Amino acid sequence: MSFPRQRAVTRGFRLGAPRSVRIGRRPSGQARVFFIRSRDGRTTTGDLWVADQGDGWQERLLVDGASLGTDGELPAAERARRERLREVTAGITTYSLDRTGSTAAFAVDGTPYVVNVDEESVHTIAHPGPVVDPQISPDGTHVAFVHDRRVWCATVASDDASPLTPVEDKPITWGLADFIAAEELERHRGMWWMPDSTRLIVERVDESDVETRWIFDPAQPEREPVPHRYPSAGTPNASICLHLVALDGTIQEASWDTDTYCYLASVHVGPEHSPVISVLDRTQQRQQVLALVDDAWVTRTENEQDPWITVIPGSPTLDRSGSLIEVLDRQGNFRACRDGEPFSPEGWNVDAILDVGVDHIAVIAAVAPETRVLARLGFSGDVDVISDPEKWSVGVTDGDVSVVASTNASLNSSTMRIIDSRGFVDIASHAELPVVTARPNVLRVGERDLSAAVLLPEHHEPGERWPVICSPYGGPHAQRVIAAGGAYLTEQWLADQGFAVVVIDGRGTPGRGPDWEYAVRHDLAGPVLEDQVDALLAIANSNDALDLSRVGIRGWSFGGYLAALAVLDRPDVFHAAVAGAPVTDWRLYDTAYTERYLGDPSMNDSPYERTSLLSRAAALTRPLLLIHGLADDNVLAAHTLQLSRALLEAGRPHNVLPLSGVTHMTPQEVVAENLLWTEVDFFNKHLG
Repeated sequence: MSFPRQRAVTRGFRLGAPRSVRIGRRPSGQARVFFIRSRDGRTTTGDLWVADQGDGWQERLLVDGASLGTDGELPAAERARRERLREVTAGITTYSLDRTGSTAAFAVDGTPYVVNVDEESVHTIAHPGPVVDPQISPDGTHVAFVHDRRVWCATVASDDASPLTPVEDKPITWGLADFIAAEELERHRGMWWMPDSTRLIVERVDESDVETRWIFDPAQPEREPVPHRYPSAGTPNASICLHLVALDGTIQEASWDTDTYCYLASVHVGPEHSPVISVLDRTQQRQQVLALVDDAWVTRTENEQDPWITVIPGSPTLDRSGSLIEVLDRQGNFRACRDGEPFSPEGWNVDAILDVGVDHIAVIAAVAPETRVLARLGFSGDVDVISDPEKWSVGVTDGDVSVVASTNASLNSSTMRIIDSRGFVDIASHAELPVVTARPNVLRVGERDLSAAVLLPEHHEPGERWPVICSPYGGPHAQRVIAAGGAYLTEQWLADQGFAVVVIDGRGTPGRGPDWEYAVRHDLAGPVLEDQVDALLAIANSNDALDLSRVGIRGWSFGGYLAALAVLDRPDVFHAAVAGAPVTDWRLYDTAYTERYLGDPSMNDSPYERTSLLSRAAALTRPLLLIHGLADDNVLAAHTLQLSRALLEAGRPHNVLPLSGVTHMTPQEVVAENLLWTEVDFFNKHLG
């Protein structure tokens, strides 16, 4: 089987690998580790598994997702949730736990279920129709879910389900994260149980003022276009607010200054402290952190940061004494702070807060840009490193129990391990082994010490020279150069087709601290492209396998923008480009992301004009292939179509590949497989 086919049918080798790990604590204090895993590397249906500390972490199948599947049509809200999460599997895709890990709730094909973990018994929950995001109460007696834009609640032990929120005209929803929160702020939920299980905090979203975009499939003209509320830069956002909703249907608004602070960035409800939220103003330079006291939000602190405040998962929250735990820009790093005082090590950049203990927190942090480490950071300054600092690691922790997935540049897959005071136990992976073996050479280059990786053909011999393909993302929020061999499988396959493939992370990418990220303020084009060029030239100076007379560049999303930008602005360096789902005019992209970096176009349009590809169309002299899914609700197909029109009007030949019915993820197997072959054919034709 070819690699493109294998990559497509295994969903990028995610099928069969354990994921969505959570830790529950039984009343005895012993831990339970839950995770989702499909039966093999080609089965898309996820099953729910559990491993008990008292049983030596022996795995047992808790719920067979395939046995519950109905092949019913997913609710539109569930499809949107999966698109925001980039979820490409089926069956059980997420779940919630009660306080003791005794009961779990989940949905399969829109039907809600609960499972008694000790008895391994599964039954459906009363529901009026397809549901989204079932959340079990901390005491395990109720399950709340969203149906038809309303929050409902069902009792686990009965057949009753009742609506908790009112019927309202479209486009108002209760209990779901708003589009901006889910796409740009990493908040994917819109309701949270209070610790006493008698009420929920529920988000209400009113999109009445948000402009409508229409998503349609020209290949199926009999289907009606689907309206999509999309807040593009400079246009109105959704109006959001929070309410306290009791099980008897009593609703009380818990408000803050939403006119000033329009973004609800985070909500944290812990078992031992007041709920805490963080809200941002439209510029994302001002933040309020609020705690719920006597059913009202009370300001704990206010932060200001120029040019923007970076939202860190798990922050802000409270420790058990009530002190405020945040991750803030301090001394040139993203540092963990307690009541404003930093206590994480200097030089570390905290990526996420995982757990808060009595005298410490557990975090994921970047000590070096290419690696991630899990560690417990004491409030007094002591550090307990959980994972190998030379590896790329992610995971979860709860007290003395951690679940860590680690890999390095020489490994094509990761190992997931449960770690406690007695040692460790590996969680089995059923993922398929790739038919290619990635061999990245990870290095630092140039005056800015840029992170890069070089991959040469498997059959490369000293003295041979190869046309080059650059394969960046290059923008904020995503790293490509990491100590994980599995991250380079596609690039290695491309290299094996007869290319030298180069991956470069420049200014704006994560892992190097605030100033590095702030370097793209008001300019998502200049510094980003400059770093690609500088790193490429530096690599070629020390590696004669790269033939710089034949250089292509490929990318998707921001990477697609960068690929098109490269052949427009630097045709002397880049000789052909494949731009997938590219942003072509930042005025068309969403508010929170775009205004964070470029500002509000209604107040200052020059950063938008400076970074637009449309005004550059007449400069195209190199082959350019534009690819776009016509059902993309994130980077709308209008981006590619408007650039194509500008190129045509300027008399510049180019190619456009529209993907009917395809979203931003391109999850369809045949599409994902053949896109890679299409790229190779394009580069073979134009790079020789």
